[in-house]
Amino acid sequence: MKAHSDDLRIFVTVVEAGSITAAAQQLELGSSAVSRVLSKLEDKLGATLLNRTTRRMQLTEEGRFFLEKARSILQQMEELEDHLSARQQRPAGRLRINAATPFMLHAVMPHIGDFRAQYPEIELQLNTDELNIDLLAERTDIAIRIGKLNDSTLHARTLGSSRLYLLASPAYLQARGTPASFEELAAHTLLGFSEPEALNNWPILHDGGDHVAIRPDLSASSGETLRQLALADQGIACLSAFMTTADITAGRLVTVLPALTAEHRQPIHAVYYRNSALALRIQCFLDFFQERLASQQGFA
Repeated sequence: MKAHSDDLRIFVTVVEAGSITAAAQQLELGSSAVSRVLSKLEDKLGATLLNRTTRRMQLTEEGRFFLEKARSILQQMEELEDHLSARQQRPAGRLRINAATPFMLHAVMPHIGDFRAQYPEIELQLNTDELNIDLLAERTDIAIRIGKLNDSTLHARTLGSSRLYLLASPAYLQARGTPASFEELAAHTLLGFSEPEALNNWPILHDGGDHVAIRPDLSASSGETLRQLALADQGIACLSAFMTTADITAGRLVTVLPALTAEHRQPIHAVYYRNSALALRIQCFLDFFQERLASQQGFA
């Protein structure tokens, strides 16, 4: 007997989900049904793919080999479906998007309803990570990256750019005073990133240049967490316009040292695999969001 594509998909899902129970939930199947498929697959192949106990699973050497081949086969099947859909001008299939939490919340989510209405056959999977991910390892079609790109193995498409501002809540400034110079920042609570440290280079004009490396008094891994801290009167943060323009307009946050803030813009790119043919669903997403972001406040 031969393995079928459904067997491959279930096996790959179990490995990526980390457990039969988690995979069953993703696949909307019973755990016992998933377990039976794995057992039958191993019987068909005459090899043990996963060593399973009540507490953990571990791929065997044969399992690692089979996982690599199974992923390749499933990818080829997706590409075949894409090409068939493209011929009929109906973009379809799963589209996996990865972005930092602030960008997902403030730039992607407001437009998801319109995108799904326009492309109802595209199945979106939205994931967030604060640091750059390996697209292949995470099985991601498009990753949104903010800042300078270093990975030359990927295609990149510019979606726009967003300016950085120093921001604090009116209540914080009323309680602690509004700094009038770069030196006066030392008397304030500075909110910054726990990693990478490069994100704590603030665009402040001073005698030594146009950037200052600050040491945060309170740090977080996510820009959205820093935004919430600033809104909660906890200090001064340096954040992108795309996630704070609405707060500034509503008066929830105000700019700090505006005359001394250099006009630094962070480039925003969509990156994806270097392959010979761009899947139609990826092309549709890039075209749609490039147009939408061009008209959204906080982008340029």
